[in-house]
Amino acid sequence: MKSMAIRIEGKGRYTLPTETKYNGTMKDGMFHGKGTLYFPNRSKYEGIWDCGISKEGKYTFADGLEFKDKKWHYCDGYDRRFYTEICSGLKPAGISQLTNLDPPRTIPQGCYDCGDGFYNPNTRVVIDYKLRFLRNADDDEHEWILHTCRKGWDEITGYKPKQ
Repeated sequence: MKSMAIRIEGKGRYTLPTETKYNGTMKDGMFHGKGTLYFPNRSKYEGIWDCGISKEGKYTFADGLEFKDKKWHYCDGYDRRFYTEICSGLKPAGISQLTNLDPPRTIPQGCYDCGDGFYNPNTRVVIDYKLRFLRNADDDEHEWILHTCRKGWDEITGYKPKQ
């Protein structure tokens, strides 16, 4: 006697273990047709799916900024404003906006803000903004975070003349 596995079919909602939610159509247990992924950080991806693979779609950041893979002019070499500054205007002289969030997140001492959570370089662990485990960083991600991301502490560097 053969056992039959029941797979999700039709329109519905599905929540993944990462708290990402899918709302759309499914076929044979996979995303299929129109559907939207809603991520815990409040961003979303609206797409057309074929047997679990996105064929086309649009990613919208939590603040409403839509990603464009061509002619992307957000925060490029010509216009370095954050999206909230584009929508709401620049701050007065002397007041810096360090991130798109205003005010920016408070980074725990000794950690970095790596975009989807905080990174502790001593433990090499990334936790989300609710302080839950996300992943262990490999060597490449570790180096990228140390050279690229915002720190949870200030360093006075002083003037460094060209040599």
